[in-house]
Amino acid sequence: MTTLVCFHAHPDDESIATGGLMTLAARDGHRVVLVVATRGEQGEPQPGVLNEGEALWERRVVETHQAAELMGLDRVEFLGYEDSGMIGEPTNENPLCFWQADVEEASQRLAKILIDVDADVLTIYDSHGGYGHPDHIQVHRVGKRAAEIAGVDRVFQSTMNRDRIMKQMAENAALFENDVEGELEGETVEQMRQRAAAADRGEFGSPEAVITHAVDVASVVDVKKSAMAAHRSQIGPDSFFFKMPPEVFAAAFGTEWFIALESGRAEGQAFATSLFD
Repeated sequence: MTTLVCFHAHPDDESIATGGLMTLAARDGHRVVLVVATRGEQGEPQPGVLNEGEALWERRVVETHQAAELMGLDRVEFLGYEDSGMIGEPTNENPLCFWQADVEEASQRLAKILIDVDADVLTIYDSHGGYGHPDHIQVHRVGKRAAEIAGVDRVFQSTMNRDRIMKQMAENAALFENDVEGELEGETVEQMRQRAAAADRGEFGSPEAVITHAVDVASVVDVKKSAMAAHRSQIGPDSFFFKMPPEVFAAAFGTEWFIALESGRAEGQAFATSLFD
């Protein structure tokens, strides 16, 4: 039995980025451990979702465990740092936030867990955290160093296939431009436009040429969607994700992309399809 550890920045990141991988690994008999750096304190809760007196971070911890149960995970750990918020926000300066954490100290915290569970495979994020979020960048730095400390030599960087995203957005231009017949929130569509612009500038995801692994998770994409829905404080039923036609959702989330930390892929070479080979 192999032990897979997936290291993420905030609650819900795990379901969106590696929910399929974790579900498949659990079904195949591997031990799957989720480590989350923060409790997502800076998220924006959906209207009316929190009970009176309930802190957002409390709800997000519960949601993470609910998603983990859906995916069949063995263990969930939180490193105990606070959410740094988006880049440029005053919360980036919070001395308790993950962005301000000493990399060596945070790496020791994570390495302790890696050693305790006898980790064989670790997933982190790419060097710019996928889209530049401070906590995502810190996941890369801390995860890479923790793997060195703990002696985990199979490390994979979760990323997004920038080229495929641009192609899918072009193919589904009507969906994004027409708000799914007016059902999508305007802010979400604007976020998608911003994401496309960021991809054009090379600030979002990774070019296909540097990606080494493409994990087909189409068989469990419904579980992944349910795990995302468990994070209802952040992803409401009217979310853009759930307004996608099933075939569009499957195309967008049915493959999870990774870059092996210590190896590349020759031009023309097929993607590897498993992190366990």
